[in-house]
Amino acid sequence: MPLTEINFDGLIGPTHNYAGLSLGNLASAKNAGGISQPRAAALQGLAKMRANLRLGLTQGLLLPHDRPNLDWLASLGTNLADAAPHIRACAFSASPMWAANAATISPAPDTADGRTHLTVANLQTMPHRSHEWPGTLAQLRLAFAHPAFVVHGPAPAPFGDEGAANHMRLCPDHAAPGFEVFVYGQSGGPFPARQHVEASRAVARYHGLDPQRALFVAQSDEAIAAGAFHNDVVAVANERVLFAHEQAFADKAGFFADLRAIMPDVEIVEVPAARVSLAQAIRSYLFNAQLVTLPGGGGMALVLPSEAQETPAVWAWLEEHVAGNGPIRRLIPVDVRQSMANGGGPACLRLRVVADPATIDPRFLLDEAKIDLIESLVSGRWPERITPSDLDDYNFAGHVRMARASLLALLDLEDLA
Repeated sequence: MPLTEINFDGLIGPTHNYAGLSLGNLASAKNAGGISQPRAAALQGLAKMRANLRLGLTQGLLLPHDRPNLDWLASLGTNLADAAPHIRACAFSASPMWAANAATISPAPDTADGRTHLTVANLQTMPHRSHEWPGTLAQLRLAFAHPAFVVHGPAPAPFGDEGAANHMRLCPDHAAPGFEVFVYGQSGGPFPARQHVEASRAVARYHGLDPQRALFVAQSDEAIAAGAFHNDVVAVANERVLFAHEQAFADKAGFFADLRAIMPDVEIVEVPAARVSLAQAIRSYLFNAQLVTLPGGGGMALVLPSEAQETPAVWAWLEEHVAGNGPIRRLIPVDVRQSMANGGGPACLRLRVVADPATIDPRFLLDEAKIDLIESLVSGRWPERITPSDLDDYNFAGHVRMARASLLALLDLEDLA
């Protein structure tokens, strides 16, 4: 079966709002209490998906969850009318849009049984995300129901797991056996380290990985303290290339030596702190980008937020890299400003799965005609704006739930209702 990398983007849901729920996410904190634009946010995300299709990439979709999550409120002994404001905001959170946190993926060439394994992330560190995994698991079990896949439930508490945002895969090409890198946190000063090493080790065991082909690497405390709450804010990998900030890892020398020992032809592209500071990298989300291999021998492209182009130090370094014939041959800025304002760039919005597209439930795969239909529905049903007071309005809750129901009907996915 032909294996290819498929990017499953999370469609930004109709309750996208700026409640500032994510401790350690600087953009989320900065914009707390602001007015969001869910319709524009979803259309920006769909435009990115369409652009990826036009690059020749295979594109999939993950759907918004049912929000507000009334079952979660009931589990806390409350309801929408009586919940404390911060609990109500957690119930409304549209954070499943950041599909990089949906699961960790090990493709079939890496696993002992020759099947692709997916482990849904528990996201237990943040209350507003801790109730995501049942809805995510339901989607994964539909999309990947084919025997080519094994879908696992979450790692147990108290070991926090935030999915592919803390996982990288290096390989000669996507269809070949690879080496998997699990990045965990230890301490982030004032901010929590969200990925626990024991969760990462459990996922590697669930997936049947060869211990000699899996590395467990600590993220640097200074990166977490600076606002790199996930590894994908300071590093990204694709095939033989690791693209990272100089201060991304706690023991950079040890990690790089281990990586070169198991994959001698790895190409490590490191951005020096003297050229791009941690603060500039995090503010621009330089590394929270999709590093992709273009079909037809087109080399690698970096799909990155337009904020990176607007940060002079970042853009100057990137242009020098491309001009110097580095492995990144194209820079493709995209507008995902609504997501960026809540702390998620292009890489946060997508989950990478190496698989044969014929084994995926086609309802979760996109072409331009399907994007046209979704754009039309979003334009008519997603709220144009959300203010903090909207979350107190019971009628608003009904409106956004109906908007999602319309999407499920459009895609023939009412079984997710």
